[in-house]
Amino acid sequence: MSFFQKLFQHVTDDKGYKGTSAETGYFGTVKADSNFNAQNDAEKLKKAIETKGVDEAAIIEVLAKRSNAQRQQIKAAYQQSAGKPLADELKKALKSHLEDVVLALLMTPSEYDAFEMRRAMKGLGTKENVLSEILGTRTNKEITALKNSFKEVYRETLEEDIKHDVSGNLETVLLSLCKATRSEDRKIDDGLAKSDAKALFEAGKNRIGTVCSVLIDILTNRSEAQLCKIFQYYGQFSKDGLAKDLQSELSGDFEDCMMTLVKVAWNKPAYFAEKLQHAMKGFGTNNDTLIRIIVSRSEIDLLKIMQEYKRMYGKTLQEAIQSETKGDYEKILLVLCGSP
Repeated sequence: MSFFQKLFQHVTDDKGYKGTSAETGYFGTVKADSNFNAQNDAEKLKKAIETKGVDEAAIIEVLAKRSNAQRQQIKAAYQQSAGKPLADELKKALKSHLEDVVLALLMTPSEYDAFEMRRAMKGLGTKENVLSEILGTRTNKEITALKNSFKEVYRETLEEDIKHDVSGNLETVLLSLCKATRSEDRKIDDGLAKSDAKALFEAGKNRIGTVCSVLIDILTNRSEAQLCKIFQYYGQFSKDGLAKDLQSELSGDFEDCMMTLVKVAWNKPAYFAEKLQHAMKGFGTNNDTLIRIIVSRSEIDLLKIMQEYKRMYGKTLQEAIQSETKGDYEKILLVLCGSP
């Protein structure tokens, strides 16, 4: 069954998710510690780092069970009491994927997004799918914060780096998303949805050669709610639907980016669930993707992602993590997924 068949079986709404309060509307797995004391936590981490052999369990217990805002306070308290940056000390004390997760948790969300964007563009080859994932799933506010952190940390603008590393239609899409001006209005303009659906059909399926500028303009400017309406109207023009038409008309990284925008509009948690499944299936695990999604969504919608994962793949995300990872790395991922 394809992603879209699974989606149409179950287009989500907030009422369908268990394990959260409808009143608060919080779908993260990591919550702020109600008995939080930054100084105490800083002392616990200092002791854990200095213990012979390093007390990884204590480090996991502190960092994976605090909100990001609380971790920033712990970093400040540690710096004040120990006179050294916490991230540097943990980098020396830990190794492998546990180190990767812990360092990701210590960054603010915008710093972590900036770090991942930079890493995707530096070194040998560009990881275009990472660029599409981050810019295609963040809100305007999150993209603006990401751009500010990128400039602050790397002394370059995100747009400059994208222009240097990416070209063609993909560059155009990513730069359009970078503007952070996409509509986030939940109201639907029915007439516009009909005309956009016709424009998409005329630009792609109904002609030889695709007019990519039309696709880019609509998919990067309309709100997710508006896009869903457009996709429904598109079915009046094409029996295959927009997703299938895009797959037959486009190719490569540009197709991947356009499909990201379509999937995210329909069901963002299901998009991330699919990404997690792809990261863990087959030979070897894409740990970068696994860590990035679990850390970056842990205070946003990881509960929803876990429920979509179970619905789509017939097993829990925790079961998949247990079969693909081990040791302290497995433990910290499970704690981030809400395990005690």
